[in-house]
Amino acid sequence: MTQHAQEITSGQRFAFGENWTRFLTTLKEERIVQAEASLQNMLGPGSLRGRRFLDLGCGSGLFSLAARRLGAQVHSFDYDPHSVACATELRRRYFPDDPSWRVEEGSALDPQYLTSLGRFDVVYSWGVLHHTGSMWEALHNASIAVAPGGRLFVSIYNDQGTASRRWLAVKRRYNRMPAQLRFLLLWPVLVQTWWRRSLKDLLHLRPFESWRREGRERGMSAWYDLVDWVGGYPFEVAKPEQIFEFYRERGFTLEKLTTCGGSMGCNEFVFLKS
Repeated sequence: MTQHAQEITSGQRFAFGENWTRFLTTLKEERIVQAEASLQNMLGPGSLRGRRFLDLGCGSGLFSLAARRLGAQVHSFDYDPHSVACATELRRRYFPDDPSWRVEEGSALDPQYLTSLGRFDVVYSWGVLHHTGSMWEALHNASIAVAPGGRLFVSIYNDQGTASRRWLAVKRRYNRMPAQLRFLLLWPVLVQTWWRRSLKDLLHLRPFESWRREGRERGMSAWYDLVDWVGGYPFEVAKPEQIFEFYRERGFTLEKLTTCGGSMGCNEFVFLKS
């Protein structure tokens, strides 16, 4: 049994890749176009054509695919073998035998591996580094791969103080429960998270409109995002100013910031390396 499999079996890690494998069954052209738009919104139209793009923790592979369709040379890697398989499958479907898209297994906590990849014009890691079990080390390692003048696009869970500590306890419990009993945590969170919006939609005669729209701006899925949120462990958080100061000390300039408005979501950062 691999270390990754042992971590999942012992409840130390959520099976992200298995969740993304199920997500791929819902993937349609509309979601891919939305993923492309979200990249261009943060990085600028035409900013990826001919650029080297590193998808650090590629998950479902959706954003590797989006970057490749936008003209980037893509290198995708993930610690989870199932996520590697997801990206490999998308490459097979849309860019078979493409020398400009490479997919492999690797760890954000392995600086030697990252150094071996060379430097990239864009290093992208959305919602990944806070799940490594050593977030600040992973944040530093991500900077290794950014070329001078290149960009680092990361998103990190917002620090909500006491609320974040409660979520940590929920996530730890979820991963230590038998798989057949996890619905006992998942469904209460679904109700807690969605009842207000669902009631509002119903009163406006638009039942489930918010559910259908959730995650649409990134081509994602409300259900698989919920499972990822409840199960996502290891789990660390940071305040926006902490991320800003961390990368400023490493020679990066903040180019763009999108916050989640103090909620339980992710803050998004685009840094420019001088």
